[in-house]
Amino acid sequence: MSRAEVEAGAEPVRVDDTVIRKPSPLWTFGLFRSELLTTFRRWRTIALLAVLAAVPILIGIAIKIETRDGSSAGGGGGEGPAFISQITNNGLFLVFTALAATLPFFLPMAIGVIAGDAIAGEANAGTLRYLLVAPAGRTRLLLTKYATTMTFCLVATLVVALSALTVGALLFPLGELTTISGTRISFTEGLGRAFLIALVVAASLIGVAALGLFVSTLTNSGIAAMATTVGLLITIQILDQIPQLHALQPYFFSHYWLSFADLMRDPVYWDDLVRNLGLQGLYAAVFGSAAWARFTAKDITA
Repeated sequence: MSRAEVEAGAEPVRVDDTVIRKPSPLWTFGLFRSELLTTFRRWRTIALLAVLAAVPILIGIAIKIETRDGSSAGGGGGEGPAFISQITNNGLFLVFTALAATLPFFLPMAIGVIAGDAIAGEANAGTLRYLLVAPAGRTRLLLTKYATTMTFCLVATLVVALSALTVGALLFPLGELTTISGTRISFTEGLGRAFLIALVVAASLIGVAALGLFVSTLTNSGIAAMATTVGLLITIQILDQIPQLHALQPYFFSHYWLSFADLMRDPVYWDDLVRNLGLQGLYAAVFGSAAWARFTAKDITA
């Protein structure tokens, strides 16, 4: 019996002389739990999360050293890394700064590694055929892999946010926040907005997850799939900075990533946030469908 069967609880049923694996009612949840445990037990996953957690620590320490003489950190402004100028007044701004600093590269790179290895890694290890021996079916297995990758998106984002919140509380004062619009909100409301921003950042990565999963179905090499996914991420973000491509840039999945800063306006400016989430949904639908079409027709030999 395969790893998925043992951990998910598939029940064997005999029909004539043929044994058919019939899934128990909780089989799908069992398969998902098995994939989660397998993914988060890997040293590679732990290392990626450790790197993400270290980024806010380094930023916080650097700002503390820079401002120890009473000078201000960074520049003014209200979007992306410009939140850095507010950290010395309120450590909660370290959460926004850390998310803005990790979103262009560190977070999508980590997602690209996990998504790129989802199918190709199983094929390379020779376990993909055994997973499909269980009554999962290719569609169910692919959805489980995508759900696992999306869970990692959320966990990785929360790791950055919680690390930043802890460091911000230890190194800087906490209290009421001044929004981009200049209004004052309570610390509790600011904490709620920080959590909402973390959720938006995690949702901003669903397109990357679908792209990585599609690439993973194209090869049996986990390393090749991970490298290709990360390479595509870097290429898209370079193209997003070329002025001559301004007509195409609104369709790049990274174009509206920093729109989460609009959640720190009062009232919240929703236009770019909605565009971002809609664009991510479109990428997820297109590349998710492409991954399904490829995987269901793929000749599994490993």
